[in-house]
Amino acid sequence: MSDDNTGHRDHPVLGMLAATGAFLMFTVMNVLAKLLTERHSVIEIAFYRNLVALLPFLFLVFVLGRHEIARIRSKPGWILLRAIFGTVSLALTFYAYSLMPMADTTAYLFASSLFVPVFGIAFLGERVGVYRWAAVAAGFAGVVIMARPSGDVYALGITVALTAALIQAGLQVILRYLGRHERPETITFWFFLVGLLVTAIPLPWIAVRPTLEELPLLIGVGLAGGAAQFMLSAAFRYAAATVVTIFNYTGIVWATLFGWLIWNEWPLPIVMVGASIVVVANLLIVWRESRLREIRGSGVRAKL
Repeated sequence: MSDDNTGHRDHPVLGMLAATGAFLMFTVMNVLAKLLTERHSVIEIAFYRNLVALLPFLFLVFVLGRHEIARIRSKPGWILLRAIFGTVSLALTFYAYSLMPMADTTAYLFASSLFVPVFGIAFLGERVGVYRWAAVAAGFAGVVIMARPSGDVYALGITVALTAALIQAGLQVILRYLGRHERPETITFWFFLVGLLVTAIPLPWIAVRPTLEELPLLIGVGLAGGAAQFMLSAAFRYAAATVVTIFNYTGIVWATLFGWLIWNEWPLPIVMVGASIVVVANLLIVWRESRLREIRGSGVRAKL
């Protein structure tokens, strides 16, 4: 355990627990959304998610006077773009879960990390070596295996899930760029606020009055999403980013468990094989990026 001059303390075990809880809560959010899509539009569900998640930020800004949270330093256009694309990605993710079993959808969404190196080259000028290109190729091979081109397939669901994954990859690149200029809480605040406004526009035409049984589920989507974001922030505070990223793949465990308990779903062996390849490819990318950071760090220290 170590301290830095900001008072931050590394606590890997606490970080891993927070990461596990975060990805569990993300799965709970998607489970509740899947249940609600039987009667409600994914846009309406996204509206409630943003509404509930925004409330703590409004309390911080307008009651506790934390006005710096809402203050954009220099990149309003990029923050707006991140918020709009984030909202589209959220709605597509909910839609994908409504079309396919939990585990299948989660596995396809893992493809987002495979798109990131491509976007990193195109928009951030990052260099990608042979190891990461090999991992990307293997990962996409896993996606093809899961898609079962010669067998039964959820064509629309796969298309929606991969589109959501593609947008999520773009969002990761945008967040890398914004992280150099804006506070994380500012980016999140405007994501929830803009997302709330965007999803509110079509509500008069698509909204369905929730029943007393559905209202807790709608609130739960927002609470689970907010809790996931809070625990994920804590995880990155107490553990290395590489460690936290690895725990993302516990999502396939939670998704399989909830799918079995609620919908009696169990992924086909071919899906598990493809998902395993995607996960291993992602872990190779994480490991390689970690090694490159260590090498660059050693080079910087050697020059000092």
